[in-house]
Amino acid sequence: MSNIHEIEDLRKKYSLIELNEKTVGKDPFEQFDIWFKDALNSRLPEPNAMIISTTSRAGMPSVRTVLLKSYDNRGFVFFTNYESKKGKDLGENPKAAILFLWKEMERQIRIIGRVEKTTQKESELYFRSRPKESQLGAWASKQSTVLPDRNQLTENYEKYRKQFEGKEIPLPPHWGGYRVIPTEFEFWQGRVNRLHDRICYSKERNSWYISRLSP
Repeated sequence: MSNIHEIEDLRKKYSLIELNEKTVGKDPFEQFDIWFKDALNSRLPEPNAMIISTTSRAGMPSVRTVLLKSYDNRGFVFFTNYESKKGKDLGENPKAAILFLWKEMERQIRIIGRVEKTTQKESELYFRSRPKESQLGAWASKQSTVLPDRNQLTENYEKYRKQFEGKEIPLPPHWGGYRVIPTEFEFWQGRVNRLHDRICYSKERNSWYISRLSP
C-alpha cells in the first residue's frame, strides 16, 4: 500500500496553454468541437471516453465511464442497456453530469443537463453499425445484475449466437441510446501555480452566457 506522503507529494505543473473568455467560441458546442478535434488530432487513447454521473430518486449518486458516440447542437449521445443501473437512475431522475478528461492536454470539460432517450431509428442505426460480436453481447448481458460466475455470461452469448446464426441480429428491446441535453458547460485548462482557467457557459432561456470561474 502506498505511503500517504507519497500521494501528498504528487504534483504536476500545468503550463501548456491558456483559455480566455474573450477568444473562446460564442457557442459551447462550437468550443467543444474545437477541443474534441484537438483531442482526436493528438491521438489520445479513447478521446471519446466520457465519465457520466447519475442519481437515483433517493439521491444516491453513481458514476462510470461510457463512450460518446455522436454529438451535435442537440446534445451528446451514448448507448447502453436501459435496464442497467444508469438506465434505472435515468428513469427515476433524467438528469446527468458528464466529464471528458484529456490529461495529456491538461484539459477537461464538464457538462450537466437533462437526459432523454434517442429515437428508435437512431438506436437502430447505431446498433447496425456495431460488430456482430457486440450486437450479441447486448443480448447476452443483463447489465448490472448479479452473475453466479462468468460461465453464465458465456453460455448466454453462445445461446444467442446460435439463435441468430445466419440472421440479422435485431435491436434488443432493452438497449438503445440516451442524449444528454446540456444546460451548462465548463471548460477547464490547467495553468501554472494552480491558477487554472475555468470558462463556464450557462443557458438562460435560449442564450448562452459566458463567465470565468475562480480555480
